[in-house]
Amino acid sequence: MIYITQLIYIIPGQESTFHQFEDIAIPIISKYNGRLLFRVRPDENSFIEHHMEKPYEIHFVEFDSQQDFENFKQDEKRKKFLHLKEQSIKASILVQGTKL
Repeated sequence: MIYITQLIYIIPGQESTFHQFEDIAIPIISKYNGRLLFRVRPDENSFIEHHMEKPYEIHFVEFDSQQDFENFKQDEKRKKFLHLKEQSIKASILVQGTKL
């Protein structure tokens, strides 16, 4: 089992475009033995302390294997809509780990 945490930073005004991409990409996760464990859109009161820009969303996903995650990234339907992701996301930080 692998875990993916992603901090997502949106280009101002591109929230709707980002949501269009997510509406396509998120359902595909399960096709590759993955589960979206949580999707958080934190507000100002969610942060106790921070030393970097606050993300628009935080995703926490698990996949049964590294290969499942790689297959998800290469999904043809998802790849057809990557232009929406590129148009709407300013930056993202992806952290991969395993359960201890």
